[in-house]
Amino acid sequence: MISIIESLLDDIAADTAMSPERRELLRELLERVVMVAESDAHTKDLRVAVRAIDELLEAFTLFDKWRDRPKLTVFGSARTKPGSALYEMTVEFTRAMTERGWITVSGAGPGIMEASAKGAGKEHTLGVNIELPFEQDANAFIDVSTMLVTMRYFFTRKVALTRPSNAFVILPGGLGTMDELFEVLTLLDTGKTTPAPVVLLDMPDGSFWKQWMSFIDEAVVSNDYVGTKDMCLVQLATSVTETIDEIEHFYSNYRNFAIEGERGQLSLHRPPTPDQLADLKATVPMFDEGLGYRLDDDQTLSFSFDGRNFVSLRLVINEVNNWPN
Repeated sequence: MISIIESLLDDIAADTAMSPERRELLRELLERVVMVAESDAHTKDLRVAVRAIDELLEAFTLFDKWRDRPKLTVFGSARTKPGSALYEMTVEFTRAMTERGWITVSGAGPGIMEASAKGAGKEHTLGVNIELPFEQDANAFIDVSTMLVTMRYFFTRKVALTRPSNAFVILPGGLGTMDELFEVLTLLDTGKTTPAPVVLLDMPDGSFWKQWMSFIDEAVVSNDYVGTKDMCLVQLATSVTETIDEIEHFYSNYRNFAIEGERGQLSLHRPPTPDQLADLKATVPMFDEGLGYRLDDDQTLSFSFDGRNFVSLRLVINEVNNWPN
């Protein structure tokens, strides 16, 4: 069977350029196909696996066309009515982000999803719809022919809505919105996605996120289910300007993060002064072990990192963004 797989890979490589890494990934995929064929997995389970892979690949293909544009995912209630204050705030916000060069990622349905697509415009909105027993058609502001994928499973949809995004803005909503918010926070807390700003947006007189934060503080943090500093992963905002400022501040000096061996690497727009580096060591000392903080070059700050403590990583990002120009 191994020889058959290698022969198939050779045939594919003859027609399509293939790096060694890509060949290895395809080999793993083919080996799993053989393992599934030899197993007694139920046909219904196999159908789920095949459909999930198909949905993810379709989404990745769509998003890959826009890999050079920053992407913003907006979550919120499907029940928010057109003309309501939250709906109009969302339209204003995504319109402003489009003017700044961002692509909006939307759930493609009604309510806040519709408002985000309306503000961003068809040419700047990627839709990820969900099949439901009560049919949910894509809203009128999504280009269904070139900018939409439709998922059967919520778990594949959440991957598509979160994996490519550089920022998340969440407006008030129900169970689906809570599911999406906690998914994002869990991914950030565990390092399963790259660092990104998360903004909880409400009207100036709104109490939705204030009540949510009270629940988190009084029922979750106070019982030590998460640490107090974990909530640095989210910021509350009550205006479009405040939300944009939060997102732009997050990327004001920080560019991206990578792990190389036992070192974390922050790519920056500008390096720290000696005093700023000393302040960082004092503010977040846990990464100052071994070789500690150091400048690998003018745009790369590295430090000890064992693949954990992503909340503390966010504290480092906050610190470097607060360095004056």
